[in-house]
Amino acid sequence: MECQDYGLTRDTERNNLNLNPLQRGGVLPVEARKALYEFSEGYSVCDYCAGRLDEISKPNIKGFLDDLANFINIDHARTVHGAREGKFAVMHALCKPGDTIVVDGNAHYTTHVAAERAGLNMVEVPNTDYPQYEIRPESYKEILEDLSDQGEEVSLVLLTHVDGNYGNLTDSSSIGQIAHNAGVPLLLNCAYSMGRMPIDAKKLNADFVVGSGHKSMAASGPIGVLGLKEEWADIILKRSDRHAVKELEMLGCTSRGAPVATLMASLPYVIERLKNWEEEVVSTRKFVDKMEQIEGVKQLGIRPTKHDLVRFETPILDKIAEKHPRRGFFLYEELKKRDIVGIKRGQTKWFKCSIYGFTQEQKDYIGESFTEIVDKYDKK
Repeated sequence: MECQDYGLTRDTERNNLNLNPLQRGGVLPVEARKALYEFSEGYSVCDYCAGRLDEISKPNIKGFLDDLANFINIDHARTVHGAREGKFAVMHALCKPGDTIVVDGNAHYTTHVAAERAGLNMVEVPNTDYPQYEIRPESYKEILEDLSDQGEEVSLVLLTHVDGNYGNLTDSSSIGQIAHNAGVPLLLNCAYSMGRMPIDAKKLNADFVVGSGHKSMAASGPIGVLGLKEEWADIILKRSDRHAVKELEMLGCTSRGAPVATLMASLPYVIERLKNWEEEVVSTRKFVDKMEQIEGVKQLGIRPTKHDLVRFETPILDKIAEKHPRRGFFLYEELKKRDIVGIKRGQTKWFKCSIYGFTQEQKDYIGESFTEIVDKYDKK
């Protein structure tokens, strides 16, 4: 059999400035790249396994998970294959098919498919619509009270801490208290916050938290984090009847090899970079100000933004695309000439981006590049 060329090279070279919010928090430090090579084989962390991934001491996964739990101030931490698997594990263990859960209107699609896979009914808390798309605590309160008045029991409340469309940071502490007052636990999706900004699960009133290693914790994917309070450990970490050492919701073991090794290697780096979080927010706000000097460009979502992910509506770029011979591809190509990537091909009406982790010089260059591109074509 002759194999085809699978194209295992990236157009995105390492020296390019990648604005994709999915990837800004996942850039590996040197220590993680070394671990990636050292533990590249699939079961490379399992040489000294006695049956439980979370109890392996060489490499010290057991100690790492303790540190990880302390890092987010929760009682237990496990690695999973992604935030979606963490959400499904909680839903599957806590709820029965046909149960009702309450989710926010900005929830990631993986929240929906996890709930659908678990056979759950979802009631959605609406956002405030254009232009802020904000999720407010009082809306959760209204939904939970309405469901209670209808005699509907709610098994779980889910909240997206920072959503992937607008970068809106929600008031988890208030919403968690509302959920607890209604006698319902809160699952907080921190895929865009854990690892980028400080997370204190107990202050956020979260019973469960999920995070994304490859999205926000500088790890090689796929890998996620599941954290839970002690009171839920017997349910979420229940052992198999047939294989007493194995935890059912983890399907015995989760991430092996490169994903968990790089997550471990990156944790000290991630802890250190969180010290710069407030500076990242300030830089992002300055970037928004720079972008909004361009005619018609407007940041959507909560203002001023409290996160690095921002979404802009850009009618001026769409106007240029209408007349440009390359149509919507012109923006991607102009940015690529300047070693800037991460904006999807053909996208000009709006786009999402992040300048998280760049130097100030790089951030200034990115803002100036958008201005130059508009000036170049808007005069024609």
